[in-house]
Amino acid sequence: MLQRGLQMTMTDRQADIRPQRSLMRECAGACGDLGTFVPHVIGAMTVAGLAPAGVLFGFGVSFVAAGLFYGLPMAVQPMKAVSAVLLTGQLNLQATAAAGLVIGAVLLVLGATGLIGRVARLIPQSVTAGLQLGLGLMMGWLGLTMVLQTPWIGFPALALLFGVPRLWPQAPVAPLVLIAAVAVGLSTGLTPTPEVAGFSLHLPRLVLPESWSVVWQAIEMAALPQMPLTLTNAVIVTAAICRDLYPDRANRATVRNLALTSGAMNLLLAPFGAMPMCHGAGGITAQHRFGARTGLAPVLFGAVLLVLALGFAGSAAALFATIPLSAVGALLLVAGTDLALSRRLFDARPDCWPVIGVTAVATALFNPALGLMAGWGMEVMRGTVKRLRAPTQG
Repeated sequence: MLQRGLQMTMTDRQADIRPQRSLMRECAGACGDLGTFVPHVIGAMTVAGLAPAGVLFGFGVSFVAAGLFYGLPMAVQPMKAVSAVLLTGQLNLQATAAAGLVIGAVLLVLGATGLIGRVARLIPQSVTAGLQLGLGLMMGWLGLTMVLQTPWIGFPALALLFGVPRLWPQAPVAPLVLIAAVAVGLSTGLTPTPEVAGFSLHLPRLVLPESWSVVWQAIEMAALPQMPLTLTNAVIVTAAICRDLYPDRANRATVRNLALTSGAMNLLLAPFGAMPMCHGAGGITAQHRFGARTGLAPVLFGAVLLVLALGFAGSAAALFATIPLSAVGALLLVAGTDLALSRRLFDARPDCWPVIGVTAVATALFNPALGLMAGWGMEVMRGTVKRLRAPTQG
């Protein structure tokens, strides 16, 4: 009987961790990271003038490849520092392509040589927890500012995103909220009714840096500020999130593989007009939060983007613009909360809390690279004090 009971317990545990392959939940999860995707991508296409076919094709291919390779709801996100420089008019199309090529090459070298793994092993768990907390606070604050743009849409969306899963756990809450927000936005005139052209084949055009001065501009303005952010959020913290959420299936989501896939998608797709892209801890948390459990979610989202890129590129920006930013901000705020309140944070020992706090504050106020350095320094101080006290206590 005891043996049978143990077998039943093991079976129950396997059932608990078995991936939920519900198509509805995967579709819902696929919408989870729109809070990061929509603002940057619309800005790149409408403000910076990047060709929609190239931008959407790049993301579409990357989402599909990431979902198939990792078998997890792996995120693909715009690189934030590069996007900021791009949207302020400091990069042209050629410099943007150069930035993607340079960053992609560096990530490939770090992954292929194993150097990225050595860097990751040097970062204590307390610093990783602080980075997650700081990144979650950044996401939450940005989401709140977007919610406040039209609070009469943002706060009801936020209430639904938090409340509906408690009453109806299987509900595809993210797409339902987005559909409702689009309907409200269109009916009230808040968002313009899009003029959708018929299907017309659009192929990405080749975009290459025209001189070495353009390459140097890309390195100075975009690659240098972006690399520390990518190494922390898109590689090291992303690997940690995957291990936490999917301990039995995250064997491929190593820092080495994340560096290699991030490098490959930039090196291969930047010449075709794609935005510089990377993975992201917040994106994985967001997709998981709204139901995704497998690689099907990014594959579905990538397939939609490929259809838009190849057949409806001229209408893509207008279609995304129908989503009120306050509803997008609600998604971002919910995902940021989940990222900040990680299990690693609650499992930390009390003597680790100062390190976590310093790392989180520096990350939220400045950026993850400074947060990493501040936390690292604080951890060294904590270890030194602990060693000095040890003989006295003994």
